[in-house]
Amino acid sequence: MVVHIVMFQFKDENKAANLIHAKQMLENLMGTVPTLRSMDVGMNFSDEARAMDLSIITTFEDRAGLEAYAVHPEHLKVVDFIKEVVEYSKVVDYEKTV
Repeated sequence: MVVHIVMFQFKDENKAANLIHAKQMLENLMGTVPTLRSMDVGMNFSDEARAMDLSIITTFEDRAGLEAYAVHPEHLKVVDFIKEVVEYSKVVDYEKTV
């Protein structure tokens, strides 16, 4: 199993609305992208300086599944929106043995 984690720091302009829209767009990928096995999308409530605004944790059967997700047309629509509203992001990908 492959785990893909991304954390996003959003721009201040329209932040609340953009967070909600991004969360909905991401959650709508479940059932749309065949290789996506699970997705957890969370909006931050911590006020720590190191906190990020939004995170996703997704799982795939293998690396090929993650690669297919990365280029899926519906995922690319989300990526386009997020690129407009996010200052920066961080990612971690790893293989998990069950």
